[in-house]
Amino acid sequence: MAISTGDRIGLLFDFDWDAEAHRRIAAQAGLRLERAGFDLFTFPDNLGLLGFDLERFARRQAARARRQHWRAVVSHHEQFGALAAALVAEAAGLPGARPEAIVACQHKLHARRVLQQVAPEATPAFSALEAAYGDPIPEGLAYPCFVKPVKAAFSVLARRAASHAELTAHTRFGRRERWVIRHLVEPFERVARSRLPEAGTAHRMMLEEPVSAPQYNLDGWVQGGELHVLGFVDAQMVPGTQAFMRFDLPSRLDPEHRARAADVARRFLEAVGFRDGFFNMEFFVEPHSGRLTVIEFNPRLASQFGDLYRRVLGRDPHAMALAIAAGEEAAAVPAAAPTAGAASSFVFRALSASRVPPMPSALQRARLHREFPDALLFEMPKSGRALERDFKWLGSHRYGILHLGGRDPDDLRARCERASAMLGWPAPYADVADVTEVTELALDAAVPLARPGGSR
Repeated sequence: MAISTGDRIGLLFDFDWDAEAHRRIAAQAGLRLERAGFDLFTFPDNLGLLGFDLERFARRQAARARRQHWRAVVSHHEQFGALAAALVAEAAGLPGARPEAIVACQHKLHARRVLQQVAPEATPAFSALEAAYGDPIPEGLAYPCFVKPVKAAFSVLARRAASHAELTAHTRFGRRERWVIRHLVEPFERVARSRLPEAGTAHRMMLEEPVSAPQYNLDGWVQGGELHVLGFVDAQMVPGTQAFMRFDLPSRLDPEHRARAADVARRFLEAVGFRDGFFNMEFFVEPHSGRLTVIEFNPRLASQFGDLYRRVLGRDPHAMALAIAAGEEAAAVPAAAPTAGAASSFVFRALSASRVPPMPSALQRARLHREFPDALLFEMPKSGRALERDFKWLGSHRYGILHLGGRDPDDLRARCERASAMLGWPAPYADVADVTEVTELALDAAVPLARPGGSR
């Protein structure tokens, strides 16, 4: 039975790229969207974290799904949504990934143990950090090391520590920070205790051997236990940091490493029982040795990349994921003609609180969309404690994201530099202009100029 006009689709924690894509799909197909969940990054919406119980939330949505006859339930939200959707699908009798498989992927320490068993060649050295939040850091650890939470999203609190002092400083949390961390992890912890008790507590951090190498993403889906590759996306970092600067499609990764990455993904996902749904595997490839090292598996669509694949491949991952959730074949979702030869997700990031540019004005946004009708812009302003927490937990502040396409990488760069200047933001390339210089360019952009490369 195909998805048809009037079908109700449950969308959990559906924001940003997901909300944009699902609105478009619903308008085209005449679907009725039923949303639930709160935005972790917007006040007062994020007050929903107070007393949040993931299992109770899932039971309520499952009852709603049965009552309103949902055709499918979908979420690509890392912190709560993907697991909630699996719980709802199970309770409501809808297609979906097993909750145990979601937990196995999202519990980073457990996932490392599984990966070590099935793909030891792709597993970095790792161990649990044997210290509760705020406790003294054990002596005798090897440095440098990479420390990260066992359960987190968006690289929160993930950082390289060069010494005992650095690791100690990074793991000192104030009362407010400990409250936020505990309330972000506890909903997952309760599900993990009942569904995958052998994984152990998620209320801790872990250590890994640091890897310095180019980073890539493998995106694909599993349906009926068979793995399918959608594509690869290259991650470009701000020089000298672990902060993402942009994500590029098409990838420059060679065919041999693509095949190896798909093989590792297949072994891991089979081992954890992930049989239906989209996935994203983040990994390093060291240029000289060729060693492939897995960073993590995300048991859901990497939403930020969906728009890139639509532009360059003509394939719509959000529509394909919706098909899987409705029990249909993802591969059967029709493809469209590509609109670009290259596309990127440009991440605008400040490394210092004193260097955060202002948000663009309504006039600047209007000019951007007039000159670049294909632009997809998300603004993420923060101030006060929220901004301070960004620099403490992430080491930087992501204040905006812009998607654009171009004929090729050179044309795309020219378009990005022009669009960035109009916004008053430095273009996300290794040789980015100074913020003050870009702001001056933005003032000059008040006069109409031709769009570099035109539109495709």
